[in-house]
Amino acid sequence: MKRAVAIPVLVAVVGVTALVSLTLGRYPVSLSDLAHFLGLPFFGSPALSDRKIQIIKNLLFDIRLPRVSAAMLIGASLSVSGAVFQSMFINPLVSPGLLGVLAGASFGAAVGMILAESWWVVQVSAFFFGLVAVSAALAMSTLNRGERLLMLILGGIISGALFTSLLSVVKYLADPYEQLPAIIYWLMGSLTAVDRTTVFSVCGPMVGAIVILILLSGYLNIMSMGDEEARALGVNVGLLRLGFIFLATVISALTVVLGGIIGWVGLLIPHIARMLVGPDNRILLPSAALIGAAYLLIADNIARLLFSVEIPIGILTSLVGIPFFAFVLRRTKKGSH
Repeated sequence: MKRAVAIPVLVAVVGVTALVSLTLGRYPVSLSDLAHFLGLPFFGSPALSDRKIQIIKNLLFDIRLPRVSAAMLIGASLSVSGAVFQSMFINPLVSPGLLGVLAGASFGAAVGMILAESWWVVQVSAFFFGLVAVSAALAMSTLNRGERLLMLILGGIISGALFTSLLSVVKYLADPYEQLPAIIYWLMGSLTAVDRTTVFSVCGPMVGAIVILILLSGYLNIMSMGDEEARALGVNVGLLRLGFIFLATVISALTVVLGGIIGWVGLLIPHIARMLVGPDNRILLPSAALIGAAYLLIADNIARLLFSVEIPIGILTSLVGIPFFAFVLRRTKKGSH
């Protein structure tokens, strides 16, 4: 795809996908009804009754709009975070969970479910321990001498393993009839519990962090050439790396706050974006954000409508992501010859 048209085309795709997603569900809302509700004339369709307007209003603002917004935020955040880590670590197999943020957030959510019944406690605990896990990885990397990127990766592996083990302890101690099923369902990833308040509270930080990462994406191009080359060009590698890690960690942790663990998005979507627009992070990051938003919208629609009972979206993204990622790697390998 030509870079000049990539972003406008992807914006249109996300807009159409979001609009269609608002009409889908157990109670269907036609495009003509949606147009009338928005005050737009729709040729040949009757006006809506006051009762139907109220139903559509409640349906859209209380259920579907928060869910559609959450899907777009999660998809965009995981995709951008994955693209940032892949460029920064010069490794296409890196994912947003590299430094342990997802393991830490999972542990935090589980602790919150055991200690309190408030959903806010669960969300705050998930976000806090996600940051703690990455901080632990950074601390361990500074305590060991060696190549900086390698030490960061090893620190992330240790931190992720630690919080995964702690999560197992929490699941063992949880009430097997109420708390344990809730923890397991949360770890599968789902948007069923999303509400307007949560989306509104995390929307600003997530969008702000994504915008900052996109604005700084030119530095990612320089850092992807290696630390020595970046320093030779006058780039403060250590400070920028910490900034990129912090912003990518924040948006990754907030995705867990919204929908639990939704895997493979941050690993798969950057590869698709790279195939479409190339490796230039100035185009890659916004493209990955838009593709990720559209991808998770489609996945959520399938998860809601494929069966009579909604399936967790994390299961669906894993089932789709594994074979599709194998296909992408095969295409990438062929393209390198």
